[in-house]
Amino acid sequence: MTDRLRLLQVGAGSMGRAWLDAIRANPDVELAGLVDLDAELARTAAGDPGVVTGDDLAAVLTRARPHAMINVTIPEAHRPTTVEALEAGLPVLCEKPIAPTVEEARAMVEAAERTGRLLMVSQSRRYSPELAAFRRLIARIGAISTVNCQFFKAPHFGGFREEMAEPLLVDMAIHQFDLARLLTGADPVSVSCDSYNPPWSWFAGNAAAEASFVLADRSRFTFSGSWCAPGLETSWNGSWRVVGAEGTATWDGAGPPAAELTDGTALKDEVGAEPESIAGSLAEFVHCVRAGTRPDSAAARNIVSLAMVEAAVRSSAEKRTVTIAEVLSP
Repeated sequence: MTDRLRLLQVGAGSMGRAWLDAIRANPDVELAGLVDLDAELARTAAGDPGVVTGDDLAAVLTRARPHAMINVTIPEAHRPTTVEALEAGLPVLCEKPIAPTVEEARAMVEAAERTGRLLMVSQSRRYSPELAAFRRLIARIGAISTVNCQFFKAPHFGGFREEMAEPLLVDMAIHQFDLARLLTGADPVSVSCDSYNPPWSWFAGNAAAEASFVLADRSRFTFSGSWCAPGLETSWNGSWRVVGAEGTATWDGAGPPAAELTDGTALKDEVGAEPESIAGSLAEFVHCVRAGTRPDSAAARNIVSLAMVEAAVRSSAEKRTVTIAEVLSP
């Protein structure tokens, strides 16, 4: 396929508009259709009379004749809209989390397998030149024993996040949990987690958590985080330390990473110019659609990151170690 990939986007809210900017900036794609429950919002957000818009997915899909779909709806709407697109023959790039629960995500994976179409999840924090350099440094420090991430921010979102039962784990930590899988190349086996809410918290639910995962290669990933931590905040990616048999690598989540070998030798790696955030997700999706390949964040693999969240929430609620297998089991 040499022509531009015609995309149908579902969702024109704040995140939807960010995706529209990414689509406009990518020379390999074009916006063919835009759907939103607010048809007028879809029309104005599209900004082009040549783009088919409306509030009915089936109708816009028929008229726009897209090659693929970008799903930027709320998580509760991911399953029905994604399955409809898959069954219409479209590969789908879906915003994270793939679904509110592992059970719903499993149904979406089954739909992708049944239709033979790609379902990729946009884990946008995987795409960063600094992260790519960090991964290259990690590859030079030998077998990994310990991965640690500290995440401390103090956002005042207002709205639904401040009413959630587990806002940090459910809405944010999937990014760091998914990055741990990417950095180690190992899947989680079990987790022990304790979530809580500081006395001064402006969140109704637990805005802080400590989680410790055992990974399949017997290494450990520990996460310590809070959304009620004013002062000396970390980056949105968190602050990372990876300990290997031959040295240690660190990354503050924003700037260039660093590493040091056991003999004191400092390692460096040039930060490249890879596409970032959702632009990176979109670029990989387009490549996979054209090449007929499956990315690491295809739904069948990404469901493990969602299972890490669900297992951590269950571990905290039930005060026990929870295996990932019991969460993934039907």
